[in-house]
Amino acid sequence: MPATLAQPIIRVGIHALAHAPEHLPAYATPGSAGMDVRAAITEAMTIEPFARHLIPTGFRLMIPEGYECQIRPRSGLSIKHGITLINCIGTVDSDYRDEVKVPIVNLSQTAYTLEPGERVAQLVFAPVTLALWDAVSEHSVESSKALLQRTGGFGSTGKK
Repeated sequence: MPATLAQPIIRVGIHALAHAPEHLPAYATPGSAGMDVRAAITEAMTIEPFARHLIPTGFRLMIPEGYECQIRPRSGLSIKHGITLINCIGTVDSDYRDEVKVPIVNLSQTAYTLEPGERVAQLVFAPVTLALWDAVSEHSVESSKALLQRTGGFGSTGKK
């Protein structure tokens, strides 16, 4: 489904490979933020509990400079079957030109059978903001801490 005119749109090149599924990535509904990605496998694949696999998608992307493509898990696969991404969210950089693959893991205690062409992940495109470092003195860091009056690290602000 195409985005509405109120949403920003970027043009992204896509090259379908010989083993591409019948359908390339697509938005399922007009309000979808992510495009569904299908597994480009030729036969069913059993994913054992806690096993990791790199699933081919059957396409390459030509992402414009200044953007990234995020690979995200599908919520239904995650909650119903424990199938998610190994790295939570993957990034496809604008200069990456090989086949996009989905690194999945089965976090359940039950084997899962992935079928050819099954929707396995989502693609979300986002602008990239680059950072430049400004070296500061230890004194600058200490005076910033004093202004914030914050101490502690992980978990120091509590649960509520």
